[in-house]
Amino acid sequence: MFKKIFRIALIVIAVIAVLFFSIAPNYIDRSMNKTIHSLTDADKVSWYDSIPFIADLHCDALLWDRDLLKHHNYGSVDIPRMQQANEAFQVFTIVSKTPRGINYDMNTDKTDQVALLSFAQLQPVADWFSIKARALHQCERLHKFAAKSNGEFRVITDQEELKQFIEERSKNRALTSGMLGLEGAHCLENDINNLDTFYKAGVRYIGLTHFFDNEWGASAHGVSKAGITEKGKALLKKMEEKHIIIDIAHASPKLIDDIFANTTGPIILSHGGTKGTCDNVRNLSDAQIAEVGRRNGLIGIGMWEKAVCGTNAEATAKAIKYVADKIGVDKVAMGSDFDGAIEASYDITGFEAVVKALLNEGFSRPDIEKIMGGNVRDFFLRNLPAK
Repeated sequence: MFKKIFRIALIVIAVIAVLFFSIAPNYIDRSMNKTIHSLTDADKVSWYDSIPFIADLHCDALLWDRDLLKHHNYGSVDIPRMQQANEAFQVFTIVSKTPRGINYDMNTDKTDQVALLSFAQLQPVADWFSIKARALHQCERLHKFAAKSNGEFRVITDQEELKQFIEERSKNRALTSGMLGLEGAHCLENDINNLDTFYKAGVRYIGLTHFFDNEWGASAHGVSKAGITEKGKALLKKMEEKHIIIDIAHASPKLIDDIFANTTGPIILSHGGTKGTCDNVRNLSDAQIAEVGRRNGLIGIGMWEKAVCGTNAEATAKAIKYVADKIGVDKVAMGSDFDGAIEASYDITGFEAVVKALLNEGFSRPDIEKIMGGNVRDFFLRNLPAK
């Protein structure tokens, strides 16, 4: 009798395990990456599909157990939808650790939700325990998608590759591309030499912090609200030597000031907004916007409520206009934060609605083409490694 009960218990456990590992990852992705609006006929712009280079500075799609070569009806980004949206270039950022109870005000590094997600997704065992391993695994996934795309998607790592892609895409609009960035340098695991490893994996911009303070500096959402550490200064120096771009998204205000004081390297805000249109700790002050402009940097404007204090394309367009009025139309871009566990106003196919909203804000077609990707193209042509 005991053996029979034991066998039944094992079968029940096995069934529960199969259901959990087959259902949970997809359910988590669907529930955490929602969109509010779909593109309508009123959003359409007749010349949208002729924009030569549409680009976005920030997307977290690699965090999720999603085949990016297939079209999905959930989340915000996959390669077929990039093609549908006429997108030429998408930065795929690596999220390697987030705290439980994640919030904008105060988080510690004591918990690790991405470890649990890696387990649920049946990622390699190393990913469950090492933030470096799981970050490198995400980098590897993007390269594998490129290898399996029949040449329609490629990973950009230097100026020469970007120039070649631009030339080839001018003849074939089905081509699209991506680049890798790190959302938080904690995945270097306190070893500056690991920067070389991530550079070889294709990472070309890094934000020192994400949602918690680390050994390199303080997060806007951390506990200390401090600035850069001595290790952080050394990391900035090595990043500058390797032509790795510095992302100030999620950095504390003091850390942003310290980054300005300790590097002359290229700087972006990959995804966020402005205090002038949406005042919170995550967004840039007028002084910070001015300094990014002075350095010929780039400010990526998001498509979620905390970034722009709105849930539509009009809110994103207003924040873009605010930056353009402050530092010029050449220094602002799209920084959606697609698939970043947010409720996005649109998925990638909704970029056309942003174009319509920019028209309503009074921008010309040439300026809109810069905002929607021309500025990103030109920034990386200037600042990526030569080859």
